[in-house]
Amino acid sequence: MSTASKVVLGLSIVLTISTVAGVHIKQNWDRQRLREGVLRDLERAERKRENLRALDEQIQLTRQLVSERDGREAESAPPHNP
Repeated sequence: MSTASKVVLGLSIVLTISTVAGVHIKQNWDRQRLREGVLRDLERAERKRENLRALDEQIQLTRQLVSERDGREAESAPPHNP
């Protein structure tokens, strides 16, 4: 086998190994990004549930305050004589 043939064979082997290794590395990287995406989605859903819970609490507190305010206004209003 000539020297040129050996060089071409060596380069072919190196390029093939590099390509296979690169594909495996990229697959692992993509798989990791997908997992992180799922975790981010779960965190986002949890934050949304927490925000909805806080909103419900605020709505209930607002209703309670309005009710108390209306009750105080009704107590302090002068009696209406027809």
